[in-house]
Amino acid sequence: MVSTLQNVAIDCADAYGLARFWSEVTGRPLHPESRPGDPETEVLLAEGPVLHFNQVPEPKTGKNRLHLCLRPEISREQEVERLLGIGATLVADLRNADGSGWAVLADPEGNEFCVLRSESERAAEGASGLVDGGGR
Repeated sequence: MVSTLQNVAIDCADAYGLARFWSEVTGRPLHPESRPGDPETEVLLAEGPVLHFNQVPEPKTGKNRLHLCLRPEISREQEVERLLGIGATLVADLRNADGSGWAVLADPEGNEFCVLRSESERAAEGASGLVDGGGR
């Protein structure tokens, strides 16, 4: 017997607002019953678990122990610029001159996430393994 991963829960101050940000990041819709002010809402990903946003009273106080890693369809640099344009902030630039590495960004509530190289960038550079695995 095993367990199935149902969702990735993200504590936040504004569940609906943060879910809207992540909906734009992923290009996936909010749960159809989601409304502004809801204490919980979800982003329905194409496959796998949903992103579940849960409103909590306490603020984020430290570095995430768990974070999301994104592999964009466009180049990593184009995706970083797009995400900065919709409200993310750059936390750490761990991109290397040889093309490996990743960028660490934060969502509007300070939750860190990584932007990796796209599959086409990895293929062009012959990448394998966890060279850009977002180990932040």
